[in-house]
Amino acid sequence: MEFLNRSVLSNFILLGFPVSKDTQPFLFLAFLAMYLMSIACNLLIMGVAYWDQKLHGPMYFFICVFSFLEICYTSVTMPRLLRDLLSDDKNITIHFCVVQFYFLFVFGSTENFLLSSMAYDRYVAICNPLRYNSIMTHKTCVVLAFGSWTGGFLAPLMPVIFLSMSSFCGSSTIDHFYCDFSPLLYHFCITDAIYMIETVFFLLACIVILSNFVFISISYGLVISIIAKIPSPRGRLKTLSTCGSHLTVVCLFYGSIIFMYVRSDHSVPTQVDKVVSLFYSVITPTLNPLIYGLRNEEIKQSLRRAVKKIFFKENRCFNGLK
Repeated sequence: MEFLNRSVLSNFILLGFPVSKDTQPFLFLAFLAMYLMSIACNLLIMGVAYWDQKLHGPMYFFICVFSFLEICYTSVTMPRLLRDLLSDDKNITIHFCVVQFYFLFVFGSTENFLLSSMAYDRYVAICNPLRYNSIMTHKTCVVLAFGSWTGGFLAPLMPVIFLSMSSFCGSSTIDHFYCDFSPLLYHFCITDAIYMIETVFFLLACIVILSNFVFISISYGLVISIIAKIPSPRGRLKTLSTCGSHLTVVCLFYGSIIFMYVRSDHSVPTQVDKVVSLFYSVITPTLNPLIYGLRNEEIKQSLRRAVKKIFFKENRCFNGLK
């Protein structure tokens, strides 16, 4: 094995975004607003789905799980990013870096499996509507959700074990705002191991990302073939609208992660990687609850009913005080 003639590192320095100190507070406020909006919207969707009995079906069960997952996903990177924007101390220990890497890919992998589960739900609802309630039982939904989380926790286990046992050398700076795979690979002391871990990670990415993407594509191919047979244009539009939000989220998610991780060369991180990472780890999770909330008529109607009920109670209390 070849060891680079450099000292072993105990911590990294996350460079984040190369902006002036005068710009950092504005960038902090922008990211804080996106983070808080993402958490608030996801909690709102979960609360509305729990409160309204009409939203206790399989589709909204998965949306609630997805909303909880999005909160976890953004919380892996955003608190650290916000802290670094206000602090001159951008040091991060190797162990914390590996932990951040692990949980980022845990939640990312879980999202892949969960999006497949949601695609299967829409496939059964549209292609086999008469058996929908007997197939998509509560037990089935729980098993699919549990399987998604289990697969998510197991998928990055091999790379993270290897990383936790590895040594890192060279410059301590990482030109990123979180500990991604490419920057960590770039700092390996043992150059002979780079090809092996890169190959393992590439195969895992292909299995987790591409297999789920193919499954979702096939599911929606069958769904679209059924929708195309509906004679009424209004009926086609109404049926398609039930899976429009999910399709939008799938396109946003896979458009960025396929570019980032389904490629053979990860050893040289670029500025493009940072921009794409920002898109799928910050911007997309912020947009997802808005897509589900604004595009879903049942959620919007449930929100209106909740507001009216609260407003009606307040009016009754106010009139009672009079």
